[in-house]
Amino acid sequence: MPRHIAIIMDGNGRWAQKRSLPRIAGHKQGVESVREVVKTCRELGVPVLTIYAFSRENWNRPKWEVKALMQLLSRYLKSEIGELKKNGIALRVIGNLEQLPEKLQPQILKAIEQTRENKDMILNVALSYSGRAEILMAVRRIAESIVNKSLSIDDISEKKFESFLYTQGLPDPDLLIRTSGEYRLSDFLIYQLAYTEIYVTQTLWPDFRKRHLLTAIQEFQKRERRFGLTGDQVRRKGPSTHQESS
Repeated sequence: MPRHIAIIMDGNGRWAQKRSLPRIAGHKQGVESVREVVKTCRELGVPVLTIYAFSRENWNRPKWEVKALMQLLSRYLKSEIGELKKNGIALRVIGNLEQLPEKLQPQILKAIEQTRENKDMILNVALSYSGRAEILMAVRRIAESIVNKSLSIDDISEKKFESFLYTQGLPDPDLLIRTSGEYRLSDFLIYQLAYTEIYVTQTLWPDFRKRHLLTAIQEFQKRERRFGLTGDQVRRKGPSTHQESS
């Protein structure tokens, strides 16, 4: 079972367009997919689920659509906080929260605080997120630490660098699922996905349900994860959870 599943939830607009509905109808239906996927991951014992809810580039969409998406997020937090607490799910958010509407920011922080002690699963939501911006942020923070002498250049390692990322303390994703058939990362977790298994499905996100998630996990379980080793080396060594490359 993957320790960390990441999902690029794509296809809401196309789902609505195929049905001659406004784009927001696709986003609303997509929330139902989020609910089912979160529930299924919790049932399966997946420790971490990261969903790409809103990218930095999404701010360039029509203002009415952005506003509707923020309203949907607010409603989701209000309606689901009880379920998250009941099921031991801790909410985390990665991205530039300062870019979000001022009224939404305290609501997000409150939801994070209310679920902080939950230990059974982490729901990690990427909001106003950019993988490139995350890496630049980490570089700036490291530079500041060197300038104020709290960190030396010799201390910089992969492990230390990862401690400056939004995802500090989390395992890298084992499985990335992208819906709607697109083959690109879209600036999502571009550092963390170095050895992630990628699964692309033609299913649009609003149609993505438990059976689609199970199919993706089953496909993941068939793959041989080598981390730079040969297939023979991996088979001799047996199952491994390391994330090193040779």
